[in-house]
Amino acid sequence: MKLNELADNPGSTKKLMRVGRGVGSGKGKTGGRGVKGQKSRRGVSINGFEGGQMPLHMRMPKRGFNALNSKKTQWINLATLQNAIDNKKIDAKNEITEDTLVEAGVLRRKKDGVRLLARGELKAKVNITVSGASAAAIAAVEKAGGKVTLLNPPAAEEAAA
Repeated sequence: MKLNELADNPGSTKKLMRVGRGVGSGKGKTGGRGVKGQKSRRGVSINGFEGGQMPLHMRMPKRGFNALNSKKTQWINLATLQNAIDNKKIDAKNEITEDTLVEAGVLRRKKDGVRLLARGELKAKVNITVSGASAAAIAAVEKAGGKVTLLNPPAAEEAAA
């Protein structure tokens, strides 16, 4: 076999249709595009364009996957709380509430409530009242000799009657 004898298998390749090369070619005039004007030209993207009117996808409200009725809570870690006590921003002997944390500058705002989380270590004995707390945070506060009071206790699961 020589280089000049190499050839593809019969039927493996097909000639491309040359578009827009006269009426007799079968793909003349509109070149298979079927229309005149902007849509017949190349490089045109008019999906969603409504002639200058605000397109439908821009008129619709954008909500994404954010629940409209979800509570926005602030959170505070045990380490942040201990740091505020060490820096004398908060008195550990008094009851610590959400408002106390905001007044002391530990939190900027309480939003829909404050949740206590267990990151860090708490050495001081504190009585704290917050909207929510993780189980680990409650255990850590009680281990230090303190007490956590929840403003919104989780709903108890009722036994099926």
